[in-house]
Amino acid sequence: MNIKDDFVLSQINEGYLVGGTVRDFLLGKTSCDRDIAIKGAEKFAQKISEQFDGTFIVLDEANHIYRVVLKDKINYLDISELQGETIEEDLFRRDFTINAIAYDLSENRFIDVTGGIDDLNKGILRHIKDENFAEDSLRVLRAFRFIAVTGFEMTPELETAINKYLPFALNPAPERINYELMKLFGGAEAAKTLQLMDKFGLLELVYPCVKEMKLVPPNSHHHLGLFHHVVETVRQIEIAYESAPIEIKEHLDKVDFGGFPRINHLKLAGFLHDIGKFSTWTIEQTGRHRFIKHDDVGSKMAVPLLRGLKFSKKQIEYISTMIKYHIYPSNVIIAPDLNEKVMMRYIRKMEDNVIDNIILARADRLSARGIDVTDEMVGNNLDGLNKLLMFYLSKRETLEPLPKLLDGKEIMELKGLKPSPMLGEIIKALQESQLNGDVSTKDEAIEFVKMYK
Repeated sequence: MNIKDDFVLSQINEGYLVGGTVRDFLLGKTSCDRDIAIKGAEKFAQKISEQFDGTFIVLDEANHIYRVVLKDKINYLDISELQGETIEEDLFRRDFTINAIAYDLSENRFIDVTGGIDDLNKGILRHIKDENFAEDSLRVLRAFRFIAVTGFEMTPELETAINKYLPFALNPAPERINYELMKLFGGAEAAKTLQLMDKFGLLELVYPCVKEMKLVPPNSHHHLGLFHHVVETVRQIEIAYESAPIEIKEHLDKVDFGGFPRINHLKLAGFLHDIGKFSTWTIEQTGRHRFIKHDDVGSKMAVPLLRGLKFSKKQIEYISTMIKYHIYPSNVIIAPDLNEKVMMRYIRKMEDNVIDNIILARADRLSARGIDVTDEMVGNNLDGLNKLLMFYLSKRETLEPLPKLLDGKEIMELKGLKPSPMLGEIIKALQESQLNGDVSTKDEAIEFVKMYK
């Protein structure tokens, strides 16, 4: 395959293709975004926008970075001003050698002045020079992002540079840190990378809760201490994703919020799913470790942490929901009478998050194999979760959202109420009755509200 086989690049004969686009091409990956460096970036971007009948967007006016979004709203080009007088100068100012390979679109040749192609072939992540880390300390975090995505090994020189610039790693804007973290969790080696970040002391800087996690030791239900348990949970999610059938992968690959696939968010939720355990930790006289309501406590703890890292409202809602309900599917499948009504109530409760929630519960189970956990217990749990998942997959095409049978105003009129805690209580109780299947029509809802005490 030739770069110029690309339907967009085949029509461009100026500038230099740079960065991740070239790296991904050399790794045999396709990409919908293309980065081009060129002198006169703004004028060139406007010309390209007209050529492809695309949308011209100013991304960074100060640094002369522009985007052209094509009509399909999927493919786009990021066009930036050449840094320096030549492409060689530009490449030497970049972060890692594997990102400092250019392709001359006018002469159809690669330009590699830092040995990036050789490092790609060897699976090595090498930085170009220390001064580039001083110029932008986010590159410390980017190093781990590329380890997670590529699985490459750091050079000893890069390790030294990371240690040197580690104190400045979180100086950049939280939005930029957020982006790198979400890219990291999308990598196939995210779990391994979390351990590497911890080795450098970076993980506790990003997630202060890690320090508390490390204080919770193994117990009769967990063969691993809490910190290693949550990392193992991420690894089990990665394994589940890689071996999942196409319909599961398609769901986890969907970008429903935050600009990143569900799988990225699910792995982050897996890492944070037991964030509430330290603050709920007690040890009974029998020696049993208890973490009562750690799921509910953890879901609340995650909110300010994620807000501080500039996660969106929908991202926070998803991750906190996964934390709050990570035990829920395992409780459903041990119901004394596990029937369609019980499973349907669970599905209605979790809505679009059923697949994600079951995968998290499965990963959690496989990451906890203490001496009191038998193979039979694990097998029964996995069988039950699979049964619940198969039931959902068989029903999801015919599922419709629960209808809103009564609004707040109607309930207030029926009960003679004003806005109050009682109104909220009735609304919640009505929703629960709908989830249980006890109320399904407006007349039934009216009767339920009239009888509610």
